[in-house]
Amino acid sequence: MPIRLNLPPTLHDRLATATRPLFGTWVVSGSPVVAEIIAGSGIDLVFVDGEHSANTLESIQTQLQVIAAYPVTPVVRVPVNDAVVIKQFLDLGAQNLIVPMVDTAEQAEAAVRASRYPPRGIRGVGSALARGARWNRVEEYLQHADQHISLTLQIESATAVEHAAEIFGVDGVEAVFIGPSDLAASMGVIGQQDHADVVAAVTATIALAKTAGVKVGVNAFAPAAAAHYVAAGADFVFVGADVALLARASEALADRFIDTPSLDRASY
Repeated sequence: MPIRLNLPPTLHDRLATATRPLFGTWVVSGSPVVAEIIAGSGIDLVFVDGEHSANTLESIQTQLQVIAAYPVTPVVRVPVNDAVVIKQFLDLGAQNLIVPMVDTAEQAEAAVRASRYPPRGIRGVGSALARGARWNRVEEYLQHADQHISLTLQIESATAVEHAAEIFGVDGVEAVFIGPSDLAASMGVIGQQDHADVVAAVTATIALAKTAGVKVGVNAFAPAAAAHYVAAGADFVFVGADVALLARASEALADRFIDTPSLDRASY
């Protein structure tokens, strides 16, 4: 008799039952070993990035397989709001998608259609071939696919902030994720995520999402920024990245041990 499998809770499910904000870490390196280390850290969410990384479909699927052994929720960012790409990511088993650079309600609607089977959307049917449905071992996956995925749209430009209310009103948009870095660039203050105008735009967008009943997350590597956005009502915050953690820790070691006159061999 065929094995019947159940899929884990989605990001939407986790946020609906959470009694506190959820915190996550990016995995950008593409390494399944690093993904496993992060997944076992005690963090809530593991963010596997397909936009600003050398990840491939195969490497993302491998990382999802590794992460599945741990009690965390993986979230995967697709590189572009494209129906074919979204279909492939869903089929390889990414239940929780973040779609970047969504500036308008029309773009939000396109992302929703791409992530849903007909008649609601245009997602191609290939469940027997795909890990997303565990090769048809998830009972009635096609009939209940909407319950097995969660769609988050990324607000990361001045245009998106301007159209945020319309984006939040699109049926099927379960959460939004604010990216202060690209938002700062679009506002003419690139590299200044802590600029007062950027912080004000992020804070206002969080408030608007809360009013609309849409869950909202934000990227905030600086602890003070994360604390500010949590206080403003953010439901989830990504507070670090594997490559950034490694870069800063290795730099600290170099600063500690290289060209330090007080060190002698007895200190090593």
